[in-house]
Amino acid sequence: MFEWMAWTMPVAVFFTCIVLMLAGMTLWEIKRPTIERKGFLPLITTRGDRLFIGLLSAAYLNLAFVAVSEKMIGWFSLAQEPSIWFGFVASMLLLGFVMAKG
Repeated sequence: MFEWMAWTMPVAVFFTCIVLMLAGMTLWEIKRPTIERKGFLPLITTRGDRLFIGLLSAAYLNLAFVAVSEKMIGWFSLAQEPSIWFGFVASMLLLGFVMAKG
């Protein structure tokens, strides 16, 4: 069924994190309903809005990392492509920042 996708460990961890975030946000919303607020984003957002924007931002950052990872070999004189875990960690940090300050 899932033969079409390369299920590597980073991919599995990424999707597991998304599922856990959605479950956690659902429980958090039930326990403590969200309040709209204005952060650094140019609009008033709820927790769910910030999660959606953060997930999109994290996905784009991760894709950008994958796109330039081969070029990083020449830029930084690396022996091999950098680990995809760097992109994963950077995208999760961006997601956390958008959730906290957005």
